[in-house]
Amino acid sequence: MTTSKKVISIVAVLVILLLAVFCYYRYFFVFGEGVKAGELNYVVKKGYIFKTYEGKIIQSGIRSRTTGTVQSNEFEFSISNKDIAEKMMANSGKFYELHYKEYKNPLPWRGFSVYVVDSILTAK
Repeated sequence: MTTSKKVISIVAVLVILLLAVFCYYRYFFVFGEGVKAGELNYVVKKGYIFKTYEGKIIQSGIRSRTTGTVQSNEFEFSISNKDIAEKMMANSGKFYELHYKEYKNPLPWRGFSVYVVDSILTAK
């Protein structure tokens, strides 16, 4: 191999490696984990090509962005497991404590939200 071919090969490998690290960080790196609790508002299965489960819980307490108004706290999320989604669909309106993972960006087959629920801690 000539010197220029070696340099081009090394640069190509570095570009591919940097692109892989960038994609991993942007779409697969778990940025945060936590627990949210509230009353389940809805769980739906939707999507054009990738059908994913999406849900929303209403959290207790109030939040007001402008003075003199009242707004409830809402947590919108995607659900990674079909069994979890079906269990939640069957018990809409109940109080849930949900464990979730937060990603930097959503993927079409993972759901519309950066918050992905992976387990139910309690359901009352």
